[in-house]
Amino acid sequence: MREGFMVYGATGYTGRLIARAAKAAGMAPLLAGRDADRLGRVARELGLKSRAISLSDTSALRQALSEVTVVLHAAGPFSRTSAPMLDACLASGTHYLDITGEIPVFEAAAARDAAAKRAGVMVLPGVGFDVVPSDCLAAHLHERLPDATELSLAIAALSTMSRGTQKTALEGVAGGMQQVRRGGRITTLAAPLARDFDFGDGPRRCLSVGWGDVATAFHSTGIPDITVYIRASRQIEQMVRVGAPALWLIGLAPVQALLRGLIDWLPAGPSEAQRATGRAVLVGEARNAAGERVTARVVTPETYELTIRSAVEIVRRVLDGGAKPGFQTPSLAFGSGLIAAIPGCTLTDLPS
Repeated sequence: MREGFMVYGATGYTGRLIARAAKAAGMAPLLAGRDADRLGRVARELGLKSRAISLSDTSALRQALSEVTVVLHAAGPFSRTSAPMLDACLASGTHYLDITGEIPVFEAAAARDAAAKRAGVMVLPGVGFDVVPSDCLAAHLHERLPDATELSLAIAALSTMSRGTQKTALEGVAGGMQQVRRGGRITTLAAPLARDFDFGDGPRRCLSVGWGDVATAFHSTGIPDITVYIRASRQIEQMVRVGAPALWLIGLAPVQALLRGLIDWLPAGPSEAQRATGRAVLVGEARNAAGERVTARVVTPETYELTIRSAVEIVRRVLDGGAKPGFQTPSLAFGSGLIAAIPGCTLTDLPS
């Protein structure tokens, strides 16, 4: 009989924090990952069961998944790890959640919609800061302006990145980070777009970036033109404006390996104090063909803290029977009001 859930990637920065929060909420997740020694230490610290499984061991992975209702996949980069985990979930009838923010991963998951429905499995990638608050914001704006044709989302989230997130970002820089959606199709810009947004402290310069909502907001709302912006800092401007020769260099396998090795020497992620005191602000704007406009703002805890809280909340809802078979976004699965149900989050309509 199935019961409970698995956290795969429980030795990573985010996976470990999610497991700890789930335990504090009265849950008892099965901790999983490929490194038996590290996994054992985390399991003993939290007083939880663990199982060392490689994603390449298809048989063992399917067997372990068949014992749980849902897996929360937290081992990135998801461009490499999501496909084998999703394959195993569809084969074992296990609901799939992850914390990706990668556009290709969202689109690959959406392409498995029919297979997931046949298996009775919910496939819901992006249950963390990417993309719960922004997806709920997009869905809320669409509810206010159902005939919207343009959606702009802007994010101000100043936070230290975990090592896993930095490795994912490294791949993103190499692949280009200027994806937008136009006419319902994802396309890549030659250079970033720039515009100002007010996050509550006056207009601030923002640059377009290939955030996960370029994929997910279209599935949630059907709005054909979608652009996501991030509040600019010097480091962000340097990242998104890096030229083609540098992108080519960064994309070389030896350079990627070297940079990943350097990342391993950095701090694991934000400190407990940083997570407790930080916050993020998102602003959204939807327009229709007649020029009508609606805007709203979401305020959340620090990005990793939000990921912990949203992931645990969504797992709880799945375990309570709230899963919908097929590919889902956070708002498709649980409505735009999901974000307001997560402690520390607010959604406010703004004057248009």
